[in-house]
Amino acid sequence: MERGRVTMDRNADAPWSKFDPEVYVDNNYRTPLEVDLLIVRLMRDYFSRCFSGGVPDSVRGVDVGAGANLYPALSMLPWCEKTLLLEYARPNVEYLEKQVSPGGYDTAWDAFWEVLRESPSYAAVEPRSRVSEIVRVERGNLFDLEHGHRRWDIGTMFFVADSMSECPEEFQRGVRCFMNALSEGAPFAAAFMKESVGYRVGAHDYPAYRVNESRVRESLEPFTGELEIHDLHHMVRPGHEGMILALGRRNSEVAAP
Repeated sequence: MERGRVTMDRNADAPWSKFDPEVYVDNNYRTPLEVDLLIVRLMRDYFSRCFSGGVPDSVRGVDVGAGANLYPALSMLPWCEKTLLLEYARPNVEYLEKQVSPGGYDTAWDAFWEVLRESPSYAAVEPRSRVSEIVRVERGNLFDLEHGHRRWDIGTMFFVADSMSECPEEFQRGVRCFMNALSEGAPFAAAFMKESVGYRVGAHDYPAYRVNESRVRESLEPFTGELEIHDLHHMVRPGHEGMILALGRRNSEVAAP
């Protein structure tokens, strides 16, 4: 254990009120990492395939635990009539509200849109005006989605279920809550830090649950009609072994709490 590090077992123990979104963006996205650009490419191509037969009316999207990351929302932009960014940490909520304001989002996200717009469906969208028009931010806990009363037609969850707690039960509950928030047939993308032992943002440490490809597959398979998992061996900081991206569609099963 690091000297001075406070052990945090559960999500409720983490200092979310002190999360620094600007530091997080500077550390992770200000200079785009190749692995994030690869993830964006994979999402772009998967969602484009899912909607290749046409886009249904009134598609609603959700990014669960959005944090200080706008590229999952950008990846859903061509397909959605409305998109919700659900986030618990107040500093991240405030950051996201600025990003979706009429003033437009930070230029840090332009590099990710450049990758997305290589597909015609994305190139047809003017992203800044579209984001301010259709995206809204709501403060809420992932666990509030436990019973699936609210349903979305496309969804993303990036570095959330595995990056909020050290407890396997909370990891499983987080995945279940996300999947129960999706309607039958909804395309989704979920990303995880592989074998993460926790992470630091600014002066504060945050917990993680160690996952690998088999653990991710095992947690998602009961909820999916199709599933592809990309084990990406890119390390972006000490304390993990890469990233895992899961792409799939929600099946019709209802998972009990």
